[in-house]
Amino acid sequence: MKLIEKAKNNLENNPILRRVELIALLVLIVAAVAMSVTGICLIWRNAGDYTSAGDNVPMFRELTAEEEGYDEDSRVCPVTYVTTDGAYRCTVEYSYEEWNELPDGHMILGSCYRFASGNTVAFEHPAHEPAIRAEARNLFAEQTMPLFNAALAVGLLAISLFVVTFFAKQFTAYEKIWFLSIMCLACVFAIVWPEESANGVSGIWIMLLYLLDTFLNILCELLISKQSKWNFMVSVAVEIVEIVICIVLMYRFATMLTTLFFWLPIDILSFINWNRHRDRDEEEITRVRRLRGWQEVLVLAGIALWTFGVGFLLSGLDIVSDLFHGNELLANIVCYLDACASAVGIANGLFIFFRFREQWIAWYICAILEAVINILAGQYILLVLKLGYLTNTTYGYIKWSKYIKAHAAQEGAEAKKEFF
Repeated sequence: MKLIEKAKNNLENNPILRRVELIALLVLIVAAVAMSVTGICLIWRNAGDYTSAGDNVPMFRELTAEEEGYDEDSRVCPVTYVTTDGAYRCTVEYSYEEWNELPDGHMILGSCYRFASGNTVAFEHPAHEPAIRAEARNLFAEQTMPLFNAALAVGLLAISLFVVTFFAKQFTAYEKIWFLSIMCLACVFAIVWPEESANGVSGIWIMLLYLLDTFLNILCELLISKQSKWNFMVSVAVEIVEIVICIVLMYRFATMLTTLFFWLPIDILSFINWNRHRDRDEEEITRVRRLRGWQEVLVLAGIALWTFGVGFLLSGLDIVSDLFHGNELLANIVCYLDACASAVGIANGLFIFFRFREQWIAWYICAILEAVINILAGQYILLVLKLGYLTNTTYGYIKWSKYIKAHAAQEGAEAKKEFF
């Protein structure tokens, strides 16, 4: 054991390792900035001369109404038209009433333009030069989206490395490796499986929200496993990001309301409560304990009632999101899963507030439920976050159990004196 401890100390205090971390941090920052600047230059580059490929060019509706999946709640219904050879395409925005009257295979007579570079743009009517060049920039923006996704991923990886480098004394070697491994995996997912636009919001912004959510959540989880009260300050940032994600994607309203009216207040109250119960020997950590049997039964009953009650209410709401492509059954299944996840989340929040070890079991359940939701919604990058949850939950449960066992006598005396 002494040899293992000595090896850990040498690894954590190794000046060569610290230099490597600083060099890697500098490389990541330079790479992120370089990719961002390159992407901006590509978008705003001169598209060159262009020629008209003709007005009144037949262009046909690319998708059927069922595939587009709009309904009466849709304010704007974009429809894409393409030429028969697929060389030109344009998008026309309709109101729901106009869209509802369009036949499948609807045709427009478009105006098409080709740049010397080979890029093509098209409009539903003849266009002037400013509009043509603006559309070319939109086309360049779509082409450079993978570059911006990579820049976002590398930039957030740089922030992650900054955290474990400049706060090195706060983390063990295992915690650093776990944290950076999850972030590296998230970055790979972000680059390989970029997000599509949804509800009028660019996929780049959605990807940024997903990466921020992953970074903040795993940092928060890591701090909880270390019994640090500062996890609640990070958690506030987590709640804000997750509320924005729910609004942008128009889904998971049970989670959004739970986050807004439960998680934000409980984070602040928990910070105060944890600060009141610092360990006598190590003031940087908080005393934790375990739940009793009858309390577990009450919690399970509450979760079941919440799941079916809130799930039933949410499934009755007539809200459509691009996320499920109009699949009503899938959306209803997610409503019940979301209700259950929010119920377990509330139990989890109370467990954390009261410093109960069983909050890690709630984390397990939440991670599994949310992983199912992410798969159904095609949010594969967030599966990396759930992998982080499951691995760190095991780590946190073991750490808290060891602490409780080592402080069993103190815990028993504390339970008799206080409730909170």
